[in-house]
Amino acid sequence: MFSSHDTTLPFKNLIRVDKVSLKGPGVLILTGPSSCGKGQVADAICRLLSVNPRNHLSMGEILRQTVGLARAGQLPSLMNDKLSRHFRQALGDPNDSHLLKKVSLHVPMMERYFQGPITVDSVTAFQWLEYCTFNGLLIPDFWTETLIEYHIGRLVGANPDGTFILDGYPRTVEAAQHLIHYLRSINLPVLKVLHLSISREEMLRRAMNRGREDDEMDALISRFEFYVEKVHPSVDYLKEVLGSDSIALIDAHQPVYMKNQQGEPVLDVKKSIMRICMSTLRALGVPRIVIADLIENYQVQF
Repeated sequence: MFSSHDTTLPFKNLIRVDKVSLKGPGVLILTGPSSCGKGQVADAICRLLSVNPRNHLSMGEILRQTVGLARAGQLPSLMNDKLSRHFRQALGDPNDSHLLKKVSLHVPMMERYFQGPITVDSVTAFQWLEYCTFNGLLIPDFWTETLIEYHIGRLVGANPDGTFILDGYPRTVEAAQHLIHYLRSINLPVLKVLHLSISREEMLRRAMNRGREDDEMDALISRFEFYVEKVHPSVDYLKEVLGSDSIALIDAHQPVYMKNQQGEPVLDVKKSIMRICMSTLRALGVPRIVIADLIENYQVQF
C-alpha cells in the first residue's frame, strides 16, 4: 500500500496541451520536390501551431493565381507593367541572350500549348509565365522575387508580429540570396527551413494520382531534375548562411497501411500525414509529450 508521500507512485500526466504557437515574428520555409506534401504539411502546421492560414504563402499557388489574374485581365497594373517591361528588356538584352534563346527554343511547343501562332516578338510576359508554370520550366528569378516581395510585404504590413510559412520558395541559389537580403531588410528572421524529402519514383506516383492540370509526365520529370540541379543547392546555401541547426531534413514518405474488407493493404492517408507532421513538430523543438496532445486534438478536427 502506498502512502501519500511515497515517491514510487506511478507518474500520471495531468496536464493537457491543446494549443502552442511558433515564436514570432519570423518565417518558416518549406522546401522540397514537387508532390512532397508541402501544402499538406503547411496546412497542418497552421492548425497545430496557431498560424493564421492567410500567412501561408505557396509559391506554386501564387504563380497559378497570377496566371489566372493575367488571363482575366485583373492583375494589378503596377505589377503587370513591371513584369511586362522586364520581360521585353530581358528578351532584347544584347549582353545576355539566354532568355531569347530559351523562348525561341520553346516557340513550337508554345504554339501547341496556346493553340495558335506564337513568335518571339508576339509572345507576352504572361504567356511565358503561364507556359513555364504549367510545363515545369524555371520562372525567371526577377518575377518570383517581385511576387514574393509583394505578398510578404502585404502580410507584414497587416501583421508585423506574425509568423509566416513560405512554401516552395526559394528554388534557386539566386532566389535564396535575394530572399535572405529582403528578409533582413525588413527585420524578419528565418525560424527554420524544413526540407521535405521523397524519391523521384514516389514523386511521380503521387503527382499522377492527384491529376492536376500541370502534371504531365514530361513536366514532372523536368521538375524533379530541376529540384536536384537548382533547389537542392539553394538549401545548401541557406545552410551556409543560417547555420546547419536552422535546417531540418524531413522524411515526407512515411506510409501507414490498413487492411480493407478483402484483407488487402490500403494506404491510410490520414495516419501517414500525421507521421510526417510528428516529424515536423519534433524538428521544430516541440516535446514529444506535447506532440501527442496536439496530434490527438488535430485528428479530431481532421
